[in-house]
Amino acid sequence: MGSFTVNTIAKLLAIRSRKNYTRKKEVQTLRRNTTQRMAIEQVFKEQERPLGVEEVHAFGRKIVKSLNQATVYRNLKILVHDGWLKRITHPLLGTLYERTGKDHHHHFHCRTCNRAFELPGCVLKENEIAPTGFVVEDHEIYLFGVCPSCGA
Repeated sequence: MGSFTVNTIAKLLAIRSRKNYTRKKEVQTLRRNTTQRMAIEQVFKEQERPLGVEEVHAFGRKIVKSLNQATVYRNLKILVHDGWLKRITHPLLGTLYERTGKDHHHHFHCRTCNRAFELPGCVLKENEIAPTGFVVEDHEIYLFGVCPSCGA
């Protein structure tokens, strides 16, 4: 086993300390409640439906004019990581985000305004429709049509 000088040990401790400090700063940055993040949260509270990045950006800019798309992406990632939002994959609209803490539900897609809406609850009994021997792990149902705003 080799011997270390006092200077070598001091340098190693300084490097280790810098790495820990950097990690702590990264975590603090992720958790800091910024004006932009609060605006994005407000958008989801007001809209009460799944939203794409572009929608979040457009609604968010009405609250914070300087909000840019990179900030939206970064904050959506943080809010998903923290469990405040969840990511869903829509067959036509791609990735959407919605608030967590809701019971299992499905979605309606308006073909006119191209928005997604939440449908309450789920009537599907997976075990009754799955073929024998199949194990259902999850499911998602999308209904397509025209929403009341567009149909009026």
